[in-house]
Amino acid sequence: MGAADRAAIVELVELDGAECLRLLAKSEIGRVVYTDAALPAAQPVTYLLDGEEVVFRTGGGSKLAAATRGAVVAFQVDEIDPITRTGWAVLGVGEAYEVLVPTRLAELATRMPQPWAPNRTAHTIAVPLQRLTGRRLVAVHSADAEDRA
Repeated sequence: MGAADRAAIVELVELDGAECLRLLAKSEIGRVVYTDAALPAAQPVTYLLDGEEVVFRTGGGSKLAAATRGAVVAFQVDEIDPITRTGWAVLGVGEAYEVLVPTRLAELATRMPQPWAPNRTAHTIAVPLQRLTGRRLVAVHSADAEDRA
C-alpha cells in the first residue's frame, strides 16, 4: 500500500476557541455573511484579528457598511487543499459595529491589510466574536482508522 492509499481517509475534528483564533490571526482574507434585503449575502474582505474582534474596512455608501452596522453577522475563513481534501474552516458570529473612536481608528490603520478593491477604507467595521466554532479535516492513515473502528 502506497503513501497516497494510507492518507485516503479524512477525519473531521472540532477546534477549540484558542485554535480558531490562531487560525484567524494567520489569514487576512475572509467572508462577511450578512443580510441584504432579507436575503443572505456574503462578501470577501481583507481583515485583521484585533484581540477577539475581526476588523475590516469598506467603502462609503456600500451595502456592506449599511447592512453590518448593529446587525448580527457571520465571519468565515477557511483553507482547504482540494488534492489532499484536508484543511480547516472557522466561523465567528457577532453583532457588528462601526469603529468611530479616533485613537482606535488611527491604531488600526497602522495594522490593517490593504483592501484589494480601491477606495474601501471609509468605514471600519468590527465584529466581536461572540460565538466561534471551527473544524479541521485531517488525513488519517488507514492503520489509524482501523484502530478506531
